[in-house]
Amino acid sequence: MFYIKQELPINRQIRAKEVQLIGDTGEKLGVVSFEEALEKAESKNLDLVLVSPNANPQVCKIMNYGKYKFEQAKKEKEAKKKQKVLETKEIRVTPNIEEHDFGFKSKNAKKFIEDGNKVKITVKFRGRELNNVKAGESVLNKFIDALNEVAVVEKSPKLEGRNMFTILAKKNA
Repeated sequence: MFYIKQELPINRQIRAKEVQLIGDTGEKLGVVSFEEALEKAESKNLDLVLVSPNANPQVCKIMNYGKYKFEQAKKEKEAKKKQKVLETKEIRVTPNIEEHDFGFKSKNAKKFIEDGNKVKITVKFRGRELNNVKAGESVLNKFIDALNEVAVVEKSPKLEGRNMFTILAKKNA
């Protein structure tokens, strides 16, 4: 179920003595008393909706409020459909990665980047591997070099605890 962000006051919820009235076809009917505006709306079996509460006098429109709410919800749903959610995919490796594994993981990273996602490549240090941080950094640099035709470095290699990572994003053509 979708809801419009702001519920508008309708019919008896409106607290104004005079209103600027807009008809159901969009024509301006001028400044009329609230009771007269409500009568006109009810005679057409429609609602009187407050569309501009800050104006002086307040602006009301005669419309089918249920249909209006439905249209707004539909527009909102359509806008959500068109949004592309950007994901960050993570690839974990060790400092002493084999050549075949490197090729496989770099191929996957390239596919993720071409799909429009960001890729976070993490080198996980275990035990004494933490004494040789340069090995992990060289693995990350090797990934950066392998993917430089499709990706740009968003965050350069950085050590955090037992992990060193870099983030790559799609190159703008």
